[in-house]
Amino acid sequence: MPVEPLRTRWHLPSPDQADDTDLIAVGADLLPGTLLAAYRAGLFPMGVGDDGTPPIGWWSPVHRGVLLRGDHHVSRSLRRSRRRFTVGFDDDFDGVVAACADPQRDGRWITTDIAAAYRTLFDLGWAHSVEVRNSVGDLVGGLYGVAIGGLFAGESMFHRETDAGKVAVWATAEVVFADADPDRMIDVQWSTDHLASLGVREIPRSDYLRRLSRATRCTTPAVWRRRTPSDRPVLVPDNEIDRNQGRAPTT
Repeated sequence: MPVEPLRTRWHLPSPDQADDTDLIAVGADLLPGTLLAAYRAGLFPMGVGDDGTPPIGWWSPVHRGVLLRGDHHVSRSLRRSRRRFTVGFDDDFDGVVAACADPQRDGRWITTDIAAAYRTLFDLGWAHSVEVRNSVGDLVGGLYGVAIGGLFAGESMFHRETDAGKVAVWATAEVVFADADPDRMIDVQWSTDHLASLGVREIPRSDYLRRLSRATRCTTPAVWRRRTPSDRPVLVPDNEIDRNQGRAPTT
């Protein structure tokens, strides 16, 4: 089971009280307690500077991309493609994150600070990876994200061979929806045409927050509970986000 870190002392604004904007606040830190509090509140981090550099923004899209039970679409061609690959879980978290953070990719946003923060969540048993390998064992696709109960919050995915990323999504859906509980949910943050072709839909923020509350009360899928996390304390700062300005105090 994952290790619950020390509770964050930052006060994260509630998205249900936010204006009609995706960016809810700016500031705080990337310590495990802060990250988990954010996901449980419906927020996720991404730097607002160039290529995801600081300061850290806390986002909750007005229109959230989600994959719900029964919505995942698998084409005939994808079924044929999957035979070329093998799938693993939590086998090479660092390799998956590094591939997702490749500076040659368009829209890159995964900084060294982000990678280190999610590695700590992985060590504590909250962050997970899906690895897709070809017939010679090369890592050719995958994704990573955070699992809290029946929520899997996908952070990023990549592929180096055709359909490898789609296979990673398929494998994730098999894990999350294995027990057919309708309260489980995969969060993809923002939908794209590519993700929509796999069954991802957009739902209003208010609907997402209602579903989030139910999803996080589900049991964590067995696959995510296999690994024994490192049991080590994590310290947090004694500050708060300014609700009015959405920024961390500087004093």
